[in-house]
Amino acid sequence: MPEDLRYRIEIKVRPAYLADQSQPEQNRFAFAYTVTIENKGQLTAQLLSRHWIITDGDGQVQEVRGEGVVGEQPVLAPGNRHVYTSGTLMASRVGTMQGSYQMLAEDGHRFDATIAPFRLAVPGALH
Repeated sequence: MPEDLRYRIEIKVRPAYLADQSQPEQNRFAFAYTVTIENKGQLTAQLLSRHWIITDGDGQVQEVRGEGVVGEQPVLAPGNRHVYTSGTLMASRVGTMQGSYQMLAEDGHRFDATIAPFRLAVPGALH
């Protein structure tokens, strides 16, 4: 089935390790991630909620669901983008995050915008 060009959201994520907020001796590793959400579709769409799947290096999975992103439910007209930064704590030096945003298009259609897996890693943790 061809992709519906009306509902296309592109998501790019840039992760960063936060050494000053981490406590490695207590297995607490803090990461920030900056997300760029761009509406490449033909219709205005609003981000309603998020669903994250966070997997640490030990295989422990944490799911996070909630309304909006950092307290906002941005409305994106075609060609517009929304950028925000958030963070997470993990018990290991390496892990991954992935998920989706639940979107509502101006025509009433609900759809998911997939967030591809990305790696969180303490510098030097991967060889």
